[in-house]
Parts: sequence; C-alpha cells; structure tokens
Amino acid sequence: MTDISDLFWQASLQDIKQGYIYQQHSDEFICLICGKSFSNGIIYPGDGQLYEAQKYIKVHIAQCHRSAFHFLLNLDKKLTGLTDHQKSILELFYEGNSDNEVAKALGTGSTSTIRNHRFTLREKQKQAKVFLAIMELLGEQVPKKHTFIEIPRSSQKVDDRFAITEQESEKILAAYFKQGPDGPLDTFPLKEKKRVTILRHLVKYFDANKNYTEKEVNDVLKQFYNDYVVLRRNLIDYGFMDRTQDGSSYWIKL
Repeated sequence: MTDISDLFWQASLQDIKQGYIYQQHSDEFICLICGKSFSNGIIYPGDGQLYEAQKYIKVHIAQCHRSAFHFLLNLDKKLTGLTDHQKSILELFYEGNSDNEVAKALGTGSTSTIRNHRFTLREKQKQAKVFLAIMELLGEQVPKKHTFIEIPRSSQKVDDRFAITEQESEKILAAYFKQGPDGPLDTFPLKEKKRVTILRHLVKYFDANKNYTEKEVNDVLKQFYNDYVVLRRNLIDYGFMDRTQDGSSYWIKL
C-alpha cells in the first residue's frame, strides 16, 4: 500500500502513531489512513454505545483498519524498509509473544535467532531516530547557497521556475482555500507548483516594510493552517521570506 494522503506526510509522529489528526480550523478529527472525518461536538453511535468524535475515531480505526500499527506495518517495503520476515516478527511481538513463542510461530526452532532479529530491529530504531534528528535540524537551518536539495532562494527564481497563469492560480487557491482566499487552508499539498502558489498568496498578508518576530509570523500563519511551522519553513525555503541566523527577526524578501 503506497496511496498515502498529503495529510499523512504533514502529520506529526504522534499523529501518525495514533492514526488520526485533529484540524483546528475545521474542528474535526481526520483518519490518516482513509481520510474519513468526524466533527467535534457530534455524537456517533457504535456497537450500541454513543461516542464523542475523538473516541469514535479510535473505534473507527480499530473496526476498519485494525490499528495504526498494522496499517504502517503493511505499507510498501520502500516506505518501511522492512522485509516480509521482519514484518511477521514485529507483528508477533506486537501481539505480546515471547521470543520462544515467535520462534515456534515462524518455525525457526531457535530463540537465539529471534533475539538476533530483535537486536537488529532495535539498531534500525536507533538509526531512524538519528536520521530523523538530522532531517529535523536540516529543516530548521537557514538554507545556504548550496544544499543537497536545490531550493529557490528568491521570489524571482520561484517565479521563473513555477510560472503560472492567473487562471491557474485562482483554480489552485479555490481548491485549497475552500472557504475563500482568506482561509482556512484545507491541506498543504506536496506538489511544488501548488505549494508555491499558496505561499505566494500567503505572503501578501505580511507587511513588506516590517520585521517580524517568529511569534508574529506564527500568529499570521496560524489563521490559515494549524501546522503553521510548515508554512513558515516553506516561506523561508522558497525564498519568499528571510530571517536572521538566530531566528529573532523575519522579513519579506522583495
């Protein structure tokens, strides 16, 4: 399974673990697996009981997807990095089986082999933590002239690379600002051309002659999207905005 929504990739690690995300602007809980949403304040019936939205989405995940763990485990190997054998072992561990029980279930006949697999998986976990930290730090760093990803450093470069007609821009904004251009933003797309169109629109809400603190930038962006940090980083990355090295001051790039 590789058909994963943009919302999934924009979710925090905690959101991915629980299998759903809360969107403040729409006041609803959204399943990251299938996209089904449950509005806060509405009572949902299930199995002869009544549930508030946040509790019901957990019921929904259990009934329709078994668990977030099983959904993630069954993603394509290119996303998980796990072999089918490793997936089988992890599923047995998740069910609470001992090394001896896992060995019997898999027909290996050796608990030492399972212990070796457990050690290998823990090493992968450590590596994943380190790599995640590296990528987080990279995302927070002010882009330099040369990075391993080619990032446009000025709005003029963005315009040259992502040329778009006014009609195309209006169509994209209408698709992602369904309640009008003043917000809220439903999702932040993965396709760069759409992202740049949205960022070009959002930058209009800043005064080009003013320097902003990080909090002030956040206050402007959170009116449009719950994950305002993603918007702020992309405004920097795509050259619409710049900041001091310590992040104490932000300004629009003319």
